[in-house]
Amino acid sequence: MTPTRCIALAAWMLCTAAGAAELPAEHGKAADKCENAVADTVKRMRGKDAQEVEFIGAKRQISPTPEEELGVKGEGRYRRPGGEQVSFSYSCAYNSTTGGTSGAMFRETGVSGAGRAAKAWEPDLASVSPEACESATAAALKQKYPRVGRIAFGSDSRKLRPAPNEHTLLEAQGAVERAPGMNLVPFTYRCEFESHTGKLLRVETSDAS
Repeated sequence: MTPTRCIALAAWMLCTAAGAAELPAEHGKAADKCENAVADTVKRMRGKDAQEVEFIGAKRQISPTPEEELGVKGEGRYRRPGGEQVSFSYSCAYNSTTGGTSGAMFRETGVSGAGRAAKAWEPDLASVSPEACESATAAALKQKYPRVGRIAFGSDSRKLRPAPNEHTLLEAQGAVERAPGMNLVPFTYRCEFESHTGKLLRVETSDAS
């Protein structure tokens, strides 16, 4: 083999090895970034109920997405103050160009603890009033936009979720005309109810992203 061909072969082998090493490195960044984003989402949604959030490395899956990002899926768990372990599955997307994440979501799959079997959360429908939530949301929007026009609520978008202190959270979407003649702008709203009494504790509205 000539010296020129030896140099070319060596260069090809180095490039191949570098490319192989780069892929696992990007996967490691994707896993770290996404799991941090999911942990933040769990803590924000569950508050003090979520302690010691951890992820199961053996369940992690990383693959490219059609949007040229890396999709990260897996499983994790967090501990409640009472000692119960709450298991969840999660998904997230990592952009290797910007180093940012998007779509960090989790879904609780069960609760386990000493002496108890896994039990999924079941909402107390009698303690939640969509009408009271929408009335409070309309009042909040009128205070936020004094010249507000039409307000539309998407009843088919309603979702119930557990909230800290055994409360129930009603989440949904709507659209608001901030002033007469303006285009309708989508928004999300959240109402927190006391599960035992049905009392509406707070309402929040935010622009839909």
